[in-house]
Amino acid sequence: MRRIVGIDVARGLAVLGMMTAHVGPDDPYGLSELADGRPASLFVVLAGLSLGLLSGGATPVTGTRLVQARVRILVRALLLFAIGELLVLLGTPVAVILPTYGLLFALGCLALRWSRPALLTAAGVVAVVGPPLGQMIAAELDGRPDTTLVALATGHFYPAIVWLAYLLLGLAVGRSDLRDRSLRLVGVLVGVGLVVLGHGGSWVALHVFRWPIGLATSAPHSSTTFEVVGNVGVALLVIAASLAVAERWPRVLAPLAAVGSLALTAYTVHVVVIAALGQTVVYDPSVEVWLAFLLTTVALCWLWATAVGRGPFEWLLHRVSTKAADVAPDELPAAPEPSPATRTPR
Repeated sequence: MRRIVGIDVARGLAVLGMMTAHVGPDDPYGLSELADGRPASLFVVLAGLSLGLLSGGATPVTGTRLVQARVRILVRALLLFAIGELLVLLGTPVAVILPTYGLLFALGCLALRWSRPALLTAAGVVAVVGPPLGQMIAAELDGRPDTTLVALATGHFYPAIVWLAYLLLGLAVGRSDLRDRSLRLVGVLVGVGLVVLGHGGSWVALHVFRWPIGLATSAPHSSTTFEVVGNVGVALLVIAASLAVAERWPRVLAPLAAVGSLALTAYTVHVVVIAALGQTVVYDPSVEVWLAFLLTTVALCWLWATAVGRGPFEWLLHRVSTKAADVAPDELPAAPEPSPATRTPR
């Protein structure tokens, strides 16, 4: 899969945004709330986009190559889930996204052959049906012991039954020609419209129609239809802007793109560092600690990408998944020589 600088820039912004959500300082203007939920949803949209690129981009692979793509994705899903569960065991106050991320990767395998209209339709259906269905299931299971799968499907921060919409939308974007500038303009216009629809629609639903807050809010991590719509709009705007700016100034954005190319490593290490420093960095954040996280991450990722290339966790996923998918097409037996009686005369 060829790297696209603009996509790495967008992914770098998502990683740094999630760090800001975890250790960023509170501010009197509420700007820190921009980092709540939106970077994580962007991260999942980009995951879907990566699945699209991994399976052929605008021209989806077929046959053995499709099997190989599915095997690679499933192996990556298992590794992401395992890494995520290990991070959860560290006991930090961070809601680790990787277990849900891995589950969504696995579900994405089912949609690799879907057309772009089908993916967009499915994303819309999930965004509308998923939130009330997830809330109904969660209420039905209230008080019962949660299995890991149920917790991932309907959990509070990253319910897969809702967040699948982000992955499907990203997969649809991955089936597009990302070099098409007119398509980026469409992404900007649609993104603005979805942001207005998501947050404006939420206000109307709450204050005019008096809908229940559990269905009508667009607050971060509420996983309502309105939040999903607004977050998708933000993701499209970030992706379109990142592609445009990176195309013009790739060297200027190289440090940020390096964070995106080492996204899994950067995310994993930052959770480990939070565990080492203690919960104070999350519950009592400061500007100094937040800037230290961001600047150190950018500097180390840029240095590693320049000197080594692929990050250690990225190398692990690439190596294991590629090895697992190293299959060749079945060889057909040689056709028997026709007998003299059945040879076609010339």
